[in-house]
Amino acid sequence: MTIEELIDRTKDLAASGSLLDSTAENLQTWLSGGFLSEASVKSVQELLAGENVEELNNRFYKTIAFGTGGMRGRTIGAKPTTVEAGDMSQTGSPRHPGVGSNMLNEYTVARATLGLFNYAKAYHDREGIASAPRLVIAHDVRHFSRFFCELSASIWSKMGGEAFIFEGPRSTPQLSFSVRHLKATCGIVITASHNPPHDNGYKVYFSDGGQVVPPNDTGIIAEVEKIPLQGLEEFLQTDLAKVTVLDRTSDSIYVDTVLSSVIDRSVFEGSDLKVVFTPIHGTGASGTLPALESLGVNVLTVADQMKQDSNFSTVTSPNPENAEALDMAIQLAETEGADFLMGTDPDCDRMGIAVKGPDGKMVLLTGNQIGAMMAEYRVSTFKSKGWLPKEGSLSAVLIKTFVTSPLQDAIGEAHGIKVVNTLTGFKWIGEKLMIYEKELQQRLAEKTRERVDYDKLSQSERSKLLQEHSSFYVFGGEESYGYLPNDAVRDKDGNAACVIFCELVASLKTQGKTVLEYLDAMYLKYGYYLEGLGQIVYEGAVGAARIARILKTYRENPPSTFLGEDVTKFTDFGRQDVSDPDGKAIPKQDLYFVELANGYRYAVRGSGTEPKIKFYLFGRGDVADSNALPSIKEQTAATLESLKQAILDDARERAES
Repeated sequence: MTIEELIDRTKDLAASGSLLDSTAENLQTWLSGGFLSEASVKSVQELLAGENVEELNNRFYKTIAFGTGGMRGRTIGAKPTTVEAGDMSQTGSPRHPGVGSNMLNEYTVARATLGLFNYAKAYHDREGIASAPRLVIAHDVRHFSRFFCELSASIWSKMGGEAFIFEGPRSTPQLSFSVRHLKATCGIVITASHNPPHDNGYKVYFSDGGQVVPPNDTGIIAEVEKIPLQGLEEFLQTDLAKVTVLDRTSDSIYVDTVLSSVIDRSVFEGSDLKVVFTPIHGTGASGTLPALESLGVNVLTVADQMKQDSNFSTVTSPNPENAEALDMAIQLAETEGADFLMGTDPDCDRMGIAVKGPDGKMVLLTGNQIGAMMAEYRVSTFKSKGWLPKEGSLSAVLIKTFVTSPLQDAIGEAHGIKVVNTLTGFKWIGEKLMIYEKELQQRLAEKTRERVDYDKLSQSERSKLLQEHSSFYVFGGEESYGYLPNDAVRDKDGNAACVIFCELVASLKTQGKTVLEYLDAMYLKYGYYLEGLGQIVYEGAVGAARIARILKTYRENPPSTFLGEDVTKFTDFGRQDVSDPDGKAIPKQDLYFVELANGYRYAVRGSGTEPKIKFYLFGRGDVADSNALPSIKEQTAATLESLKQAILDDARERAES
């Protein structure tokens, strides 16, 4: 068929009601734009000829959103065309990204990169920076990650910018660090984190090393939306002649930074720590293993998962939050008698843990438990080393998200340090670190009329200066297995998390204690805290509408009771004014907190990266003594499970209302 015939076919399907109006409009725009490759045109022809309207609607009903952090979505269609698939059945890899306005492909990536460059150039002009905008790009192991990385670098250099890429897959935290280390204007990570293999993503960072936040995020979005589809074809041939490929020296510098997270290296001496590690086919081995080896940790790896595999072939989902993803590591750990195991997701910004129980079997920990233990250890150790006053200091800060366990709030309060809660998304933690750094520089400039080279300050020097002039960051994290021990990186860091958890376990071993004993001791000290997560997945255009309905009805008709308990407080972060302890206003967002009369509460939010709606549940019980702890655990778990089912049932009714 000719382009004109394909457009006519699109109009016919729209007239019959098979295609959504928005699908037909986007299809016609793409077909008439003159930028599609021969392979893409053939793919559209196959979909139209087969009247695969469901696939066409999902691919074209909207333009993939370049949101406040970038893009994430399918790069492989639910039903790849013959041209797209190529010899996928034999190799496991498709030949071409899926064509579609709602897909991550060469066209949407090119448009995003051109818009990002234009914003970076305008930023340099506003700030009086004479040099060309500098970009660092990292990518994970997913389908087309290297292709999108090289394409973006090529476009950046063609536009007159300076682009740096790594020789192969690298972790997201290494990108965050490298943006700061190379003094880049911005950075990109090509990753969909722990999403299914058919997805990929494009995540943007700014010069501070953190994910973009206001006003840069909205500014970039505006520039991306200005980029026309027509003319994209001149940027789609990759040329790396002017692109710099970083060598292994950059890896060593990052690993040194990971190691700087350790507070007390002496705990590793004589601890005889034995650990199992798996990167779950991702990037984790490049940073975590060298760091652990330098500390003398005996690391056993899951051989079948060391291979960087775009299909994550040994797991259902490459997400360390899911127990199944750690099954192979658990088997190895129990066979070898390891102290514990660690698993990181494909871009190594998340880390999951299982520890040896009294019977030698591995016990999975939640992200909330892992984060709380690391927070307790780091604050206590900083105090014992004299970095923090024994009575605490409100110039020291623990940062967490609102949907992370309130156990960390209790830890901060008991230790006399400030606790800041942020919206979900590590970019908000990164933003606080940027604010504290700028505050330090401003106050030093007022006092001495000089700036310090922040990145050259040691952790102890930062501790002293920040406590005197701003706020010293002691630890931060989120419930979804993301943690950051120091501010040399501005995003969650699975490599550093592995290292500092090893430090915690080594310290406990030298004292003759186990991780589970340490956790129970915290419950006796602070009370028993238990969290739960309920979620409903709604795919495609219809699913997006259902998620929107649930969020809308919560705002218009919030619940009044659950399980016979009255709702005592309803907080709508999209309408009410909420500020953090520093007086900074929390940005408006469709996030709701529901508090019940029995002290239980839960939060509701739509996932920003996946087609699902999430419900975060929080339960707590006072513990009189160690004998009472088992029954409190059982009772809290039962109540939380009943609450979760009631919430999910209510949500499904709201979705259909």
